[in-house]
Amino acid sequence: MNTPISRRHFLTTSALLPFAVSAGLAPADAAYAPVPRHSGSHLRTSLNAYSFSDLLTANAKDSAKGLDLFQVCDFAAKVGFDAVDLTGYFFPGYPQAPDAAYLIRLKRHAFNLGLDISGTGVRNDFTAADPATRATGVECIKTWIEVAAKLGAPTVRAFADCQAPFKTWQQASANAPREKVEAWMADAIRECAEHGKKFGVIVAVQNHGDFIATGAEHLSLLKRVDHEWCAALVDTGKYLSPDPYADIALLAPYAVNWQIKETMQSTLKSPRVDLKKLVTIIRQSGYRGYVPIETLAMGRKDYDPSAEVTTMLTDLRSALAATEPRSL
Repeated sequence: MNTPISRRHFLTTSALLPFAVSAGLAPADAAYAPVPRHSGSHLRTSLNAYSFSDLLTANAKDSAKGLDLFQVCDFAAKVGFDAVDLTGYFFPGYPQAPDAAYLIRLKRHAFNLGLDISGTGVRNDFTAADPATRATGVECIKTWIEVAAKLGAPTVRAFADCQAPFKTWQQASANAPREKVEAWMADAIRECAEHGKKFGVIVAVQNHGDFIATGAEHLSLLKRVDHEWCAALVDTGKYLSPDPYADIALLAPYAVNWQIKETMQSTLKSPRVDLKKLVTIIRQSGYRGYVPIETLAMGRKDYDPSAEVTTMLTDLRSALAATEPRSL
């Protein structure tokens, strides 16, 4: 496993990379390091389509019900988001790639609304003992890397945790040792990242409170993958440690995408997110990019995604304004 690299050391070695390449050492041979940042933090808002999961699922079953992705884009533009993060599950034909004509129409629709597409994501289980399950996940991510490239999305979300029918990574892995499971996952993710390199799409690995429940576990996996086209998607509601903000601060330098949740552990019993504190941490990392909001029903029968998302966006805008660096 690679040892941590300081920001100063990273900047110094980055300056020497052109010389290393001429000597036969490619940048990919360098130890895994934080994402290089320049010119200070710059944050923009995005809406994760999963906030409308029930409505999108209903529409997939009956086009007369719920919402489709075009309507989610309409909503995002109406309330003032800068971008949308369009979860793969809600595209027609998932997990297969949608028809090219559909992707072109959706991309143009977002463009007409002034929206970027900040990412997409799939379901995969790289904790599974069955190699065929892991291989299926790799092929799914590769497919959606190519979808993302067509949409102009810079990232594809990959899960670092188990999927149904399993409830824990221990069940999925048939109680294999953690070190062995992490090696399975790293090999699969690295293969995806190499495919992403060909299409200019980053594989963003998301913590989800199972195999990856702390920042240290998240970073350990990324370091084992050790690929320049693999980075972190930080889910602010899925670090299950006593201090999730410390986990977020640890991973923020490695982040290329986010999911900003209402509460710190995605349950109604856990504390509501302190957005000013969170945004301060993100800014201190120098992150430049989108901070998508993803709201969840969390068992609420009265959950209204339109209202919840709008409230979260208002609060996020306030936090962004309050933490905006002052011009000299």
